[in-house]
Amino acid sequence: MIQLSAGPMTWVAAGDSITHGVLHTHGARGWVEHVHERVRWQLDRLTDIVVNTGVSGWTAAEVLASYDHLIGRFSPDVLSISLGTNDALDGTAALPGFHRAMRSIIRRTGGAQIVVHTPVPVSETGRVRRAALPDYCQAVREIAQDTGALLVDHEAYWKAQFGDEDPIPWLDDPVHPNAVGHLHMANHTLRTLGLGELRTL
Repeated sequence: MIQLSAGPMTWVAAGDSITHGVLHTHGARGWVEHVHERVRWQLDRLTDIVVNTGVSGWTAAEVLASYDHLIGRFSPDVLSISLGTNDALDGTAALPGFHRAMRSIIRRTGGAQIVVHTPVPVSETGRVRRAALPDYCQAVREIAQDTGALLVDHEAYWKAQFGDEDPIPWLDDPVHPNAVGHLHMANHTLRTLGLGELRTL
């Protein structure tokens, strides 16, 4: 659960295209934008700042290499890290590097509350290139356990909804969530962090 301070807080969301939230929502809000709405408006934390530094196509190593630009300069009180979908393209052989990069990002963000997210499942077509994705989800769980980071397990939540079926209703293509998928990601994140749930119109 996130600890909210009496004063204003800075929230940074680092990640890949799913954090970036472009194209595949077709003009609707991405999950970080929904979290922004909940934190800054519905929770009446008007002077909190929510910064989305997600970069489409990026991996954990690339985020680490640009740490100062994407994360460090904002001195976040809360850092959300959602990576692994692109890292999985390199298979299980790249898992040690993923572990190192993720843990380095966490270590460098001393004093912040850290939130790590498992990637969302992909469709059967998406698994052709990302067969190792479940291994990266497990890596994120291990990183959370070892570092004390809060874990938002999207993979487990999506699988609880769809079982062995493809999560087509929540996807825009084989890999990227659509607007509905992003809303589910946001609400699962908010519930996990103890911040309630987005009130929709």
